[in-house]
Amino acid sequence: MTRASLDKQPHEVASMFDDVAAKYDLTNDVLSLGQARLWRKEVARAVNARPAQKILDLAAGTATSSMPFAATGAYVVPCDFSLGMLREGKKRHPWLPLTAGDATRLPFRDDVFDSVTISFGLRNVHDTGSALRELYRVTKPGGQVVICEFSQPTWEPFRTVYTEYLMRALPPVARSVSSNPDAYVYLAESIRAWPDQPGLAGLLQKAGWSKVAWRNLTGGVVALHRGVKPAPAEA
Repeated sequence: MTRASLDKQPHEVASMFDDVAAKYDLTNDVLSLGQARLWRKEVARAVNARPAQKILDLAAGTATSSMPFAATGAYVVPCDFSLGMLREGKKRHPWLPLTAGDATRLPFRDDVFDSVTISFGLRNVHDTGSALRELYRVTKPGGQVVICEFSQPTWEPFRTVYTEYLMRALPPVARSVSSNPDAYVYLAESIRAWPDQPGLAGLLQKAGWSKVAWRNLTGGVVALHRGVKPAPAEA
């Protein structure tokens, strides 16, 4: 079993997710106290996929996050750099075009997708700026990005309780349900080190996205960031 370090060496992170692929979705439901499913619904609502649209679901893992987009009639491409996750996803959803890809060097042409989205995966990319620029590159002008990621609770007393849960309660719970509990120690540490809501908004703007905004979910435990790739007339 491997535990990735916070400098996010890609092979370490990929190997870590390979290890937890089989129980990944179940473990997330348990550790999030059932909130993960609600967060996925909010992502689907924000993306607002429609028939014939092309949607890139980056860091899709086992493609659980891709299913709401496929259900609308959109053409969704689940993409991940963990082959273990993709193999597990292919067992469950053999009809989906699961694709192996590095977020900093996406295997897609420019201006392909109507919407690009990544949920709980941007934290694991070794170069956040490169990933945001790559998402920008493969999005059609006028298209959007939707990012769902752990963030900073906005109410100070709750933030303290949440931090205690991350660092003390989460690892023991992970040991009882996960095949690689060290992965969830990394998870807790990576959440604490991640930028807050304005910080991520600034990174999006720096990568070229316009109309950047965010909405807090579960009191800021998670934030839903959105941005638009300017059409030529707006650029």
